[in-house]
Amino acid sequence: MPRPALLALATSAALVLAAVPAADASPATRRAEVWTITPTSTIAVDGHGYGHGRGMSQYGSEGAARAGLTSAQIMDFYYPGTTPGSAGGQVKVWITADRDNVLTVVARTGLKVRDLATKQKTMLPDNGSTKWRLAAGSGTRTVVSFFKKRWVKWRTLRGDAELAAAGRPITLVLPSGRVAYRGALASRAPKPGAPKRVTVNRLPLDSYLQGVVPRETFTSWSPAALESQAIAARTYAAFERAEPASRVYQICDTTSCQVYGGFTAEYASTNTAIEATRGQVRLDAAGQPAFTQFSSSNGGFTVAGSQPYLVARQDPYDGWSGNTNSSWTLPLTAGNVERSYPAIGTLTSIAVDTRDGNGEWGGRALAMTLTGTAGSVQTTGEDFRFRVGLKSSWFTLRVTG
Repeated sequence: MPRPALLALATSAALVLAAVPAADASPATRRAEVWTITPTSTIAVDGHGYGHGRGMSQYGSEGAARAGLTSAQIMDFYYPGTTPGSAGGQVKVWITADRDNVLTVVARTGLKVRDLATKQKTMLPDNGSTKWRLAAGSGTRTVVSFFKKRWVKWRTLRGDAELAAAGRPITLVLPSGRVAYRGALASRAPKPGAPKRVTVNRLPLDSYLQGVVPRETFTSWSPAALESQAIAARTYAAFERAEPASRVYQICDTTSCQVYGGFTAEYASTNTAIEATRGQVRLDAAGQPAFTQFSSSNGGFTVAGSQPYLVARQDPYDGWSGNTNSSWTLPLTAGNVERSYPAIGTLTSIAVDTRDGNGEWGGRALAMTLTGTAGSVQTTGEDFRFRVGLKSSWFTLRVTG
């Protein structure tokens, strides 16, 4: 799910929260908001929230936990109309940092290779090698090699292949370093017979969460907030698994899906939260895993999404004193806008044409017009914020000069 990573948690003071209001959403509003930009203008951007704002606010979950809500109550607030359910089984995760079409792991005792075409498993020999490698062979084959001063071919398998070590983590060698993973690591061909390979981590759903939750939230947060993140992340993975992104994997390991760091990322407090919510998910009206989107901070108002339980409503929990993302100010230069939208030439004005009607300034910018010496460009608030580096599309401008 696209969203920015959480910012560092600021020191918190006293927390004051209002009662939870009923769900409410104002209609989109059109209003004349035009800021004239001159060569001497200074632009400040005031904004609320960090990310898309749909579903659970991660900072809001901590604010709610500090207000005494349980993880079940936090789920009820951010995904109204969903009900508790359960999910288990395995998940297949694309390890995107492994980009060289070769899967290399550190040698260890008990390492087995499985030919995914024949399903045959073979124990790799304890031959003093330091690394093992899976690489594409001719056709659909996989070449298995070991490193012992140099790479030596050991065997050729008929299909894609997978490495595992009897329930123990195995260490993947990546361009950026070494990362340990639970479960199995497979070298898969997205297109059968093609030389391109991707690395896929196959493991139990809750084991996968152990590498997700500490990467998606702060490990020092309240147990109820960590449990809420575990439930939301488990449900999101189960939802994505039902409609896999590829024939060889179901979900990725980046902010495009959920950030996943494997066994190396695990932390005691988040493992405890995962165990405390083992198997728990949220179900939609049809009894299927819900699309539990979440983002860092909604700024005090959630955003309506693609599902009936992703509603726009005021959020009294997001704005607690430790959330530096609930309200923010950032500088913006004309040059940044011009580089992001070169068709306009020299920037002369910025206009917000339509907002969603929810909250201060009329809510999030929906439609915008950027005008310059070479012409005008229509864009969206989301596109604008991504291109110029704002935290969210809920913003207004202060222009001087």
